[in-house]
Amino acid sequence: MKSKEDIEKKILRLKKSPKLPGHIAIIMDGNGRWARRRHLPRIAGHRAGRESVRVAVRTCAKLGVKVLSLYTFSLENWKRPKREVNALMKFLRDVLYDEYKELNENNIRLTASGRLELLPEETREALEDTIERLSANNGMILNLCLSYSGRAEILDAVKKVASGVREGSVTLDELDEESFRRFLYLPDLPYPDLLIRTSGEYRVSNFLLWQIAYTEIVITDVLWPDFREEHLLSAIEEYMTRERRFGMV
Repeated sequence: MKSKEDIEKKILRLKKSPKLPGHIAIIMDGNGRWARRRHLPRIAGHRAGRESVRVAVRTCAKLGVKVLSLYTFSLENWKRPKREVNALMKFLRDVLYDEYKELNENNIRLTASGRLELLPEETREALEDTIERLSANNGMILNLCLSYSGRAEILDAVKKVASGVREGSVTLDELDEESFRRFLYLPDLPYPDLLIRTSGEYRVSNFLLWQIAYTEIVITDVLWPDFREEHLLSAIEEYMTRERRFGMV
């Protein structure tokens, strides 16, 4: 593990690079395996992963990253055991209130994307309240992908397009990739430059399917609760070595 001084030096160096990714997205995988290896309930892995979220948010804010998107709870996760889901929703509600002070001190603005109407009322109220209280900040945007599915986002966008065509506000002749973008959950966010997946799995798990068409992907074997500054910085360094051609030569 690198010393705090070494990490701070690397942050300062990367911060000055013109290749710094503007939008980083993370699939935070491995909480369950982390807990299982320690003979703990799965929720213990999610609680341990809370510090990894803090680390990622703090480090990205220090670097000057504009947007950090975290795959927090997928639409498919609703199929997990009810007891686990209820514990996760209560945990999320508590985290939103507990982390408000630090997020505000770091000038972070909070947003969320997904089928948020499916969240329990208390969790949704905590989310909406925290988003409102941080809305005046103008630093990094922290985007929590909750009750989220890439396919569902595209399907919901198609439904909006169909509704617009029916009402006469949208014509199919004017529809292209750029105009379709405005029907996505958060159309004003830039597309991710870098996608990090922890736990060594080689799949995108239905995450930001429209947005990551040309995103660079870095996979790390580290389980999410063990993810720290050096792992994030290493992923960013790997990203900086890539040549992004966007389908061109």
